[in-house]
Amino acid sequence: MIRRDLTLRHAMRSRLIKALTENSAQTSEDAEDPRLRGRTYMVPFARVWDEVIEMIRERPRWNLVRANEDKGLIGAEATTPVFRFVDDVRLKIRLDANALTRVDMWSQSRVGNADLGVNTRRIGKFFRDLDRRLGVDG
Repeated sequence: MIRRDLTLRHAMRSRLIKALTENSAQTSEDAEDPRLRGRTYMVPFARVWDEVIEMIRERPRWNLVRANEDKGLIGAEATTPVFRFVDDVRLKIRLDANALTRVDMWSQSRVGNADLGVNTRRIGKFFRDLDRRLGVDG
């Protein structure tokens, strides 16, 4: 029990330090924070692409800037609700070596040196919503 509490405390401290010192977040396959693990779906590329584009268009305060399906790249802007800061969001959708659809995401604040965890939360929420729309467990 004590070991678990220390591990939890370490994880919370690590997240706090990151929120106070970084202004971007991105996914990777081996990210320590589960919200920052990209997704690999057993869903056709075209369906994942269409869902991601639709999600961006439906999200309040999000703006689709560019989408290149051939390269699997999407660029968007997300505006924060209170101060109206505009943040940059990029997604890469591709087929991996096993022909499964891989989605990775990057989000960065344009202003300031710390994002208070906004970018990490944005990525986590986006993937939770995408998982739900695709009918898969994250």
